[in-house]
Amino acid sequence: MSDPTYTSTPSNSATPVFSVSPLVLPAPGRAVDLQLRVSAPVTGDDLPIILLSHGHGHSNSLSSLNGYAPLANYWAAHGFVVIQPTHLSSQSLTRVLDHDTPEAPLYWRSRATDMKLILDQLDAIEAAVPQLLGRLDPTRIAVAGHSMGGHTASLLLGTRLTDPQDGSDVDLAESRIKAGVLLASPGRGGDALTEIVAKNYSFFLTTDFSTMTTPTLVVVGDKDASPHLTVRGPEWHADPYHLSPGPKSLLTLFNAEHGLGGVSGYDAAETTDESPERLDTVQHLTSAYLRTALYPGDPAWGKAQNALSANLNPLGRVEHK
Repeated sequence: MSDPTYTSTPSNSATPVFSVSPLVLPAPGRAVDLQLRVSAPVTGDDLPIILLSHGHGHSNSLSSLNGYAPLANYWAAHGFVVIQPTHLSSQSLTRVLDHDTPEAPLYWRSRATDMKLILDQLDAIEAAVPQLLGRLDPTRIAVAGHSMGGHTASLLLGTRLTDPQDGSDVDLAESRIKAGVLLASPGRGGDALTEIVAKNYSFFLTTDFSTMTTPTLVVVGDKDASPHLTVRGPEWHADPYHLSPGPKSLLTLFNAEHGLGGVSGYDAAETTDESPERLDTVQHLTSAYLRTALYPGDPAWGKAQNALSANLNPLGRVEHK
């Protein structure tokens, strides 16, 4: 049932959207070529870009270029070009991959290099979609990711770790990315992890947010305990905010679990906290944050925060550093 005290956050008017998939980028050395979905408004020029990294859910389609429509469609309708890859961790690729490779099943490094390949091939992507030709602004690029996709995004934003295979320091920061959004992203490693995660996904152990300097909005649910990943409870997902240098913002959604109201798909069975109002809040505030982060001086982020706090029954709170 909808909350009668909730008022949708105002934003710029929505524009009709088109979506093209699959686009295939040749990827020498990758197990399969990189498949993409591109969603964009039908009008507008000098469009900013959001790279959207899917999570590692158990569904066959949501964790691929076919997922996260509530975010991709909304962002595209509000002036962004959204590019979604299918990472090698996707269940949709299970039948064609050798999962005995060292990076399987999460493919943490490959996920980040997928995004770098997209940035390297923006001209080819633009040429492959005639409706986009001449309409992209490659100087205004953001990255967003949910869950494991948040880990991917954080690496591109500056987070570092130690490669468990060879002990090397991994720095995948991407200077072409100017802002980020981390949605229910993993927190720190060490004793914060469950024994199973520490043993089987040891790259998580050395996560270091102290070098994540790119402006970022961290979005968490205060009921997102993730007991399969961490022993610290919901506060673990706020580590990327608390353990990184500013400028950062933290959006805490009240009574939200890992799905944050339904970001991974419309009416998805794996969303344990489905809420149109909560999803609306995530859509509006992430869009507004990125608008202002990519266009300094744009008032969208301030207006969205004011609207959130003005509700009689606020669905969350925002803090900054």
